[in-house]
Amino acid sequence: MDLVVTSERFPGPGETILGDTFKMIPGGKGANQAVCAGSLGTETTFLGRVGNDSFGKTLIQSLDAHGVDTGQIGVDSTEPTGTALIQVNSLGENQIVVIPGSNMTLSTDDLEGHQENFAKAGLMLIQLEIPLDTVARALSLAKDHECITIMNPAPAAKLSEDIFPLIDICTPNEIELRMMSENRAIADGDIESMAKHLLSKGVGKVIVTLGSEGAMLVHQGGARIFHAREVKAVDTTGAGDAFNGALASSLATGTGVEEAIEFAMDVAAYCVTRPGAQTSMPTKHQIDEWKKLQLKEV
Repeated sequence: MDLVVTSERFPGPGETILGDTFKMIPGGKGANQAVCAGSLGTETTFLGRVGNDSFGKTLIQSLDAHGVDTGQIGVDSTEPTGTALIQVNSLGENQIVVIPGSNMTLSTDDLEGHQENFAKAGLMLIQLEIPLDTVARALSLAKDHECITIMNPAPAAKLSEDIFPLIDICTPNEIELRMMSENRAIADGDIESMAKHLLSKGVGKVIVTLGSEGAMLVHQGGARIFHAREVKAVDTTGAGDAFNGALASSLATGTGVEEAIEFAMDVAAYCVTRPGAQTSMPTKHQIDEWKKLQLKEV
């Protein structure tokens, strides 16, 4: 559950400031991405855990409302539902602290009962808000069942070497890329060389999200920059999740990766023009109409 405060600016260390608004908004990287894919019309099943509390019930209801299959979500009796404390300033920038709670009780054993879900899926999208050994097992199961695997390595964490060959597409931002590539670069800020380091570890393709600067696709054949659409940001919370959910949704229909990136960037741009994470995810009709409007304004 995202506990969101808006204020003119972020406080400094030890400083107290007055905020403007407070909202509780369903969130979580995996859930946001699932809501995005579900809203776009993609058949989506969510595997995860919530606590036995009001937040957990609300999060499941939000997923249900966006067409996501929630029948596989476990309820943990010992840990509360995960929460995120989010502050948004007047520029739409955010600072986030995540308290994982029940997310960290999703174990490798929990996955073993979901072989059927992996078998019928064409693509699996995973994040790092669950235990890393569970991430590794999920990737292994997905590959066993010939799923396309996308890993959004957020929040940033040090991964074991055996995980990389299981990732078809990795979608870090620049901070996450630096951690995963151990800061190796030909020159400071050389995104392409850091991404190629991940390729050398066995990753199939790397798509680096660069915020308002767009995204970079890096693969064995080279690299390409995708420029972001210029919009007035209201709230950047969930922009990366919108990108990942839309990318997965597009690829699941058989779209090529470059076209899928273009679509994902449009969805992310739409997302930042509206407040909240799940509340800002568009339907396919909404994104199509919005793109027409954007073209008229150019």
